[in-house]
Amino acid sequence: MDFNVKKLASDAGVFFSRAMQFTEEKLGQAEKTELDAHFESLLARADCTKNWTEKILRQTEVLLQPNPSARVEEFLYEKLDRKVPSRVTNGELLAQYMTEAANDFGPGTPYGKTLIKVGETQRRLGAAERDFIHSASLNFLTPLRNFLEGDWRTISKERRILQNRRLDLDACKARLKKAKAAEAKAAAVPDFQETRPRNYVLSASASALWSDEVEKAEHELRLTQTEFDRQAEVTRLLLEGISSTHVNHLRCLHEFVESQTNYYAQCYQYMLDLQKQLGRFSGTFVGNAESTSPPPAATSPPAVAAATLPAVPTIPVVPTIVGVPNTVAESVLNPNEVKPPASGTRKARVLYDYEAADSTELALLADEMITVYSLPGMDPDWLIGERGNQKGKVPVTYLELLS
Repeated sequence: MDFNVKKLASDAGVFFSRAMQFTEEKLGQAEKTELDAHFESLLARADCTKNWTEKILRQTEVLLQPNPSARVEEFLYEKLDRKVPSRVTNGELLAQYMTEAANDFGPGTPYGKTLIKVGETQRRLGAAERDFIHSASLNFLTPLRNFLEGDWRTISKERRILQNRRLDLDACKARLKKAKAAEAKAAAVPDFQETRPRNYVLSASASALWSDEVEKAEHELRLTQTEFDRQAEVTRLLLEGISSTHVNHLRCLHEFVESQTNYYAQCYQYMLDLQKQLGRFSGTFVGNAESTSPPPAATSPPAVAAATLPAVPTIPVVPTIVGVPNTVAESVLNPNEVKPPASGTRKARVLYDYEAADSTELALLADEMITVYSLPGMDPDWLIGERGNQKGKVPVTYLELLS
């Protein structure tokens, strides 16, 4: 391997000269070329952009992947330019456990059926989370990383070059200042009364030498000033490009918000569907519980819905047995055969849309007003709702009871 000794020695000399100049500036022993206020403002803005971009990037990574070990693993795969292996989300893992538990408890039991339904919803939530993480990484994190690893590195490189050019310029200014001071001292009027005229000859020769040194220093200063101005212009253009970076990051931020909105909307819809499914089976679960539990004492407090809503005259209630039709309960809960109480019905505002599962239920639309009342023997999670000539069972969780 060939080494250019002269170039190596020259580079080392330049390095030590710049280091000395920088140290003298820090100690206040040398003048420093100041940049204009607009340029300083661009530098401060660039540094602020870089710092906050790093913080936002790191915290977004924590939001998308709270597990630090998983983040380190993904970072290593990314640096090795290898595809990150697919990882099961927490929701999908929970769905797997619930499904296995349902199979052990019996998929035909009420608990097993509920575990299966909840597990399926958790699986859908996990899949939605996976899609959101992929979309956020692609549309938001990747542009931020590209800025830090691409544009910012270029800006930092050009700023270091500009710093070196400024140090060289200040060093040339210092050399020129010293040369002019020495020239002025050498050009002082000699003492013609000297008994040794050799002093006059030496003084004139020194003056000529310092004049040449001044001219050389001025030439180096002009070259260095040109290089500094050129590098300052290059750096200025890159710093002004930070505005374009902000515009790009703003667009990416909108895409991130849209992805997050879609993700939470999906989660809400999945949970709403699950709530509807569980609401349809709540009557069966309550009936099963009543069939295996002793009847409540006469002094037991009534259900909340029965205490706050008027009820029609009491009808005997027969315990519900799974697989055996209960004609009495069916006649009580059949909306077409139910007469509303003469007085004391309440108004309720619908909180969410609800699709009726069968003809005994009443479909609901959010924010509409309906009339509700309870029936003896009904599941406390349900009420009878009326809207005009339509009548049917409605879930309490979808209503806001008004006084």
